[in-house]
Amino acid sequence: MIYQTFAQLYDELFDDQLYADWQSFVMREVQAPGTLLDLAGGAGRLAVRLAKQGFSVTDADLSVEMLSLADQHAQSAQVDLALVEADMLDLTGLGQFQTITCFADSLCYLNDLAQVNAALTQAGQHLAPGGKFLFDVITPYQTDQVYPGYSFNYQDEDHTRAFMWQSFADEEVAHGVIHDLTFFIQQGDGSYRRLSETHFERTYPLADYLTALKVAGFDQVQVSADFGRHEVKDDTTRWFFVCQKGGGPLNEGRGTCC
Repeated sequence: MIYQTFAQLYDELFDDQLYADWQSFVMREVQAPGTLLDLAGGAGRLAVRLAKQGFSVTDADLSVEMLSLADQHAQSAQVDLALVEADMLDLTGLGQFQTITCFADSLCYLNDLAQVNAALTQAGQHLAPGGKFLFDVITPYQTDQVYPGYSFNYQDEDHTRAFMWQSFADEEVAHGVIHDLTFFIQQGDGSYRRLSETHFERTYPLADYLTALKVAGFDQVQVSADFGRHEVKDDTTRWFFVCQKGGGPLNEGRGTCC
């Protein structure tokens, strides 16, 4: 029940503009709608947007609660989504897709680089020839310079809910960060219920991702910043990847090809 509450709160509080930006990124990089697998697609906000654009979307996520919300959003938007409870480390049985996406730095929640390698390999194995794998990750600049000491507080207008987010450097791993999330939910008697959760993220140097992608079979990789709008710089906070295993040229853009 607690995680179900968390899922609902994440869904409601997440900035909808980010979904619009991810949608634009996909639409710019993929020439024509086709089959699309959204890894760690959660509550399906992006999946619904892409389904409206003509993609045949499968939303894969570990959380049954998130997938339940995705089903609600799909019904409300009157679009069809395939919903699959799945681990990105093992996509056995899902077949191949013309496009695979994995956003919101979901790969950064994996335990280590070995798991990142495994996830990239799984994506490569389930990508149709000539298809594209699009994903993003936070950068070491974000984990080492931006997040430590970061805090964000939110309270809705009727004071029934409040949210506190604090981030700290993870001293045990390089380029790691710890997020402490606390929600306060007003109860019927006027008191507040407190729900807390801790998230761990870590990232790696760009060279590590490029090596892992090469091992996974991606021979064309383009990396950019700001949803593909700008080139990568030293203070880039999130990298955006467009990866392909042969079969056609990548779009020309602001990214760096490796």
